[in-house]
Amino acid sequence: MDFQTELEETQRALREVTLMIEQSQGELAKITQRNAAITAHLQQVQKQGGASAAELNMAYDSALDAQQRLFVMRGQLEKLQNDKGHLEKYVAILNQVSSGAGEKNATDEAAGSKSTLSGVEMIVNAQEAERQRLSRQMHDGPAQALSNFILQTEIAMRLLDADPAQAKDELGNLKSSAMGTFQKVRNFIFELRPMMLDDLGLIPTLRKYSEAFKEQSGLEVSVNLTGTERRLEPYLEVMVFRAVQELLGNAQRHSQATQVKVQIDLGNDMIRVSVDDNGKGFDPETLKQSSNLGLKLIRERTELLGGSFEIDSLAGSGARISFSVPARG
Repeated sequence: MDFQTELEETQRALREVTLMIEQSQGELAKITQRNAAITAHLQQVQKQGGASAAELNMAYDSALDAQQRLFVMRGQLEKLQNDKGHLEKYVAILNQVSSGAGEKNATDEAAGSKSTLSGVEMIVNAQEAERQRLSRQMHDGPAQALSNFILQTEIAMRLLDADPAQAKDELGNLKSSAMGTFQKVRNFIFELRPMMLDDLGLIPTLRKYSEAFKEQSGLEVSVNLTGTERRLEPYLEVMVFRAVQELLGNAQRHSQATQVKVQIDLGNDMIRVSVDDNGKGFDPETLKQSSNLGLKLIRERTELLGGSFEIDSLAGSGARISFSVPARG
């Protein structure tokens, strides 16, 4: 593809994204109106003393579904707007290069810009995938549980006079459910941004996370440290933690492993991390066609920091994924 074709293709993509944004904004307005109407209906049902448990449950489910659609649509619109911004910058670069440089320089700069855009697109897609995963987990877990809490509370209130003993049982069940949901919410918060990482640093956070991961997944997880335990630059601690988090998740979801070993070497010049599992392994060449953004994003971030990324795996022989980055903190 020559330079002029690249510019035309990018401008076409920009027009398509702009049109999709307009359509999404219209759809978002409709969903917002529908959400307001369903919320008003829910409030009306709540005020009606004679509403049945089935009617209440249906009203709550409709409200939750409308809120979920609103959340997803807002996320989609945000992603489209980000994509539009990246495309606009890319078009500006292409136009600037086209008007002020020779064909060779223009081709080189456009290739570099395209590579940068590809990296940004990968990060955006990975973030969107994570948002969708958390959105599904919140909808299937705490959001559904909260709906049940409201229903259980309504039942307990109606039983207080008619059958106090059964009302007490319902309140006991409600307390147990609330405690379980509270733990799930704490787990979500820890995955999003563990406060330990800011307060205590990388190694204590990884040890705590590995213990929680072991309890939730059933995998045998160990974290071993060599070198001098110390605080690193915040961006390094976040990068290493997110990478290990992603690799543990991959071992749970894909490898059918029973054991995972995390080895961290805090050297004076380099930080080296390896994650070994005894799972089914895979052919590293398949990653080129894979839709797994996690490993690609780890490689991208590692190389941006001046480090290296390696995969040692064969089908049926487990996997070792390792990376190293300069220790600048």
